Amino acid sequence: MSDAETSVTEVSEFDRRMLEALICPQTHASLKYSAESEELISESAGLAFPIRSGIPIMLIDQARRIE
Repeated sequence: MSDAETSVTEVSEFDRRMLEALICPQTHASLKYSAESEELISESAGLAFPIRSGIPIMLIDQARRIE
């Protein structure tokens, strides 16, 4: 399969190895990956950062508040 033929599933899948390098932009704590909601969870900040097309959106104003 060529690069131009890469399936949507391959593109949208989050590379979990990236999680090791990412931290919460607010608290600098580690994050947990939620495959079900496709989000990175910062329990210390109470925020869930969305993953869109395999790219984590690490902007506080784009995060969802969690309890």
